[in-house]
Amino acid sequence: MGQSVVIKKNKFGIAVVLDKQVTYDEIKNEVAEKFRQSSKFFKDAEIAVSFQGMELDQVQENELVNIIEENSSLKIMCIVDEDKEREAIFKKAMDERDTPDNVQGGQFYKGTLRSGQLLESDTSIIILGDVNIGARVVAAGNVIVLGMLQGTVYAGANGNVNAFVVALDMDPIQIRIAEIMARKADEIVKKGKRFSIRRQNNLVEPQIAYVQEDNIYIEPITREVLQDMPF
Repeated sequence: MGQSVVIKKNKFGIAVVLDKQVTYDEIKNEVAEKFRQSSKFFKDAEIAVSFQGMELDQVQENELVNIIEENSSLKIMCIVDEDKEREAIFKKAMDERDTPDNVQGGQFYKGTLRSGQLLESDTSIIILGDVNIGARVVAAGNVIVLGMLQGTVYAGANGNVNAFVVALDMDPIQIRIAEIMARKADEIVKKGKRFSIRRQNNLVEPQIAYVQEDNIYIEPITREVLQDMPF
């Protein structure tokens, strides 16, 4: 072992390169050791992290984030992958943290929102976890869920029709952006708006919800979709 985990700096924070020839249990042990040894260099920074090399599922990524935070004073703000289109969304979210405008600024929440819980923000918000059925998220800006979105989300609560919602697994009960509201299964709702899902297949993939011509659309995150977005 010894070189099965390599830590590199990148433009977002750090990249953790994992040797895919070793087992996941070995990776966990070395990640803990590497960050214990490097803790004095990172101090209490707030950063984004990306994992490279070994293919990880969401549970494993979250587990490694917990290991990193338990063995260092780092605070992991979000996980960034190597997909260029999704990277653009997450980079925007990271950049928004320090802007003075109360709508363009951003907050982070780590954990799963369960039924009955309400999370509110007067800025944009990034959730590192799931939003379960019965949970609600309300934000003046954008909402980015680095997990499964199954509950209710309200973006652009200050009236910003250009706000958007991103989720790694998009399956909400209800989405509202500014004054436009829609529910699951293409049900016609307030003012005749529709919740339109344009998927090419049934695979779980990161998607973005946005307003176009007084309708809410949900589409996979692609270069073409991002080019058409108002940011």
